[in-house]
Amino acid sequence: MNKINEFIRNISPFNSRTEMPAVLYIVKVILIFYAFKFGAELVGEALAMAIHFACGKNPLQGEMFDSNTITLITYLGYSVMIAVILLFWKLFQKKNPSEIGFTKSAGSYFTGIALGTVILAACVLPVMLAGTLKLNGVFSNIDIKMVLLMIPCFIFQGAMEEVLCRGIVQQLLIKKTPAYVAFAVTAALFTIPHLDNMAQASPAIAIVAVVNLVLISLVFSLLTFRFKNIWAACGLHSVWNYILFVVMGLNLSGNDETVTAVFDVRTAGSSILNGAEYGIEASIITTAVLALAAGILFLTLPKSTKKTAGITSEAGCLPLNG
Repeated sequence: MNKINEFIRNISPFNSRTEMPAVLYIVKVILIFYAFKFGAELVGEALAMAIHFACGKNPLQGEMFDSNTITLITYLGYSVMIAVILLFWKLFQKKNPSEIGFTKSAGSYFTGIALGTVILAACVLPVMLAGTLKLNGVFSNIDIKMVLLMIPCFIFQGAMEEVLCRGIVQQLLIKKTPAYVAFAVTAALFTIPHLDNMAQASPAIAIVAVVNLVLISLVFSLLTFRFKNIWAACGLHSVWNYILFVVMGLNLSGNDETVTAVFDVRTAGSSILNGAEYGIEASIITTAVLALAAGILFLTLPKSTKKTAGITSEAGCLPLNG
C-alpha cells in the first residue's frame, strides 16, 4: 500500500516532485498538461456562462449571443485561461512565470511575428503560383471592428497553447530528459487536440497535416531554445493563426467557420498542394517550408545552447533567464 501511495504522489500533477524514474516523470508531466488544460478550460467555460447569465441570457435554454460575440468571448477567454494556468504553475509547481518562459526579453515576440509572416508567405505564395489557391481581391464589406478585435483574441489564443506546450511541458521535461524526448512529447501533446478536425480529411491530407503539426511544434521548440523564452514562439503562433484566419479567410487547422476576413482567398480544387478541406497547414509546400525553417533554426543554435539543452551531449536544463 505504501508503494501505491508513493506512486500516486509521484505522478500527481498537483505537486512539484521530480525525484523519480524518467518514464514516470514523463507520465507526470503529461498529467500536468491535461490537469492544467482542463482546469483552465473549465474556468473559461464557467466564465462564458456567467457572462451570458449576467446579460440576461440563459444558455441552458439556447439563449446565446450572436456568433461574433461568442467568438470574442471564447478567444478573449484565453487570457483568463492563461491566468489560471500561471496560478496552477505557482501553486503546484512552485515556479514563477519566468520559469515558464515569460522572461524580461519580451522583444523577441516581434521577432516571432516577423518570422511567422515570412514563413507563412513562403507557404502560401507557391501554392498560389501553382494555381490551387486563388486571390479574388478584397472583400467589400469588411468588418473592420471585428478584424481589429481579433488581434488581441489571437494574441491570447496563441500564447495559451505555447504556455501549455513549450512552456509547461517542454520546460519541465528538459530538466530530466534529452531534448529529443522533450520535443517528441511536446509535439504529441500539441498535435492530439488537432486530430478531431482531420476526421473528414483523406488519409493523405491527414498524414501531411500531422507531419506539419510536428514540424511547426519543432519550430516553436527551437525558437524557445534560441531565445531562452516563449515570447518568439507566442508571436509566431499568433500571427500565423491571425493571418490565415482573419486576413486571408482560409481554413485554420480544418476550421472553416470564418468570422471575418480581409482578402477573398479560395482553394481551387482539393489536393495535397493546397491541403484540401483542412487548409494550407496540410499542404506539402508547407511541409517543405517548415522543414527548412526547422533546419535553419537548428543549425543556427549556438553550440552552448545545444550542449546545455542536451541536443548534442547529455541532457540538461535550459534556464529561461534571457
